[in-house]
Amino acid sequence: MSTRLSTLADAAGRPLRDVVYEALRSELMNGDITFGERLTEPKLSARFGISRTPIREALTVLCSDGLLQRAEYGFSPVRPSIPLIRDLYELRITLELGGIQRAMTNPAVRHDRELLSAERERWLELRADPPEQQPGFVVRDEEFHVTLLTASGNAELVRALVQVNSRIRHVRMYDFMVNNRIETTIAEHLGILDAVLAENLGLAYRLLHTHIGESLDVVLDRVTKAVAAMSLAADRNP
Repeated sequence: MSTRLSTLADAAGRPLRDVVYEALRSELMNGDITFGERLTEPKLSARFGISRTPIREALTVLCSDGLLQRAEYGFSPVRPSIPLIRDLYELRITLELGGIQRAMTNPAVRHDRELLSAERERWLELRADPPEQQPGFVVRDEEFHVTLLTASGNAELVRALVQVNSRIRHVRMYDFMVNNRIETTIAEHLGILDAVLAENLGLAYRLLHTHIGESLDVVLDRVTKAVAAMSLAADRNP
């Protein structure tokens, strides 16, 4: 196992920590690791055939992602709270729409066109060469939404959004494991940017509201199914 894992890491130019992290994250996201299961450094070290150091580092990042939590013995999967996710998404929608709303109601507020134009170029490049389907795309997606809100000029709204994003990131990863979700996201982001740059703020407001709302529906659907599957597996293997 160690030879294979080292080969994978060398071929991808990544440290073993990242390879272990991605392997465990995929299993957590797909429900292959159940709620009742305990992950420990010795067991994972034996499984992957490597030292405990990269295992420990990968587990630390997974805790930061909100996918794992420390248990009495080792680590265990975090059970997402559906009501909390919905509440945080409601707050996210309020914050993001607030950026456009303030420009709609106050003529003195203008979006930073240079910032948005640069962001548009980045998403045009992504449309020309879409990345692979992977949950890590959520980070790039967050950057778009933070940039859009930053362009409206209210730093406190941005600070609040960054905090909300950090709390829902682990469940939003499900959003980008859905077929064609990345391509759909790219198209929707460009539509929102085009509307803002054209100063059609009413359209931008509606597009952004729909975009986040559809993301919520996808996330809640996948998280609910994953929680149910993991709970069932845990019940069968106490």
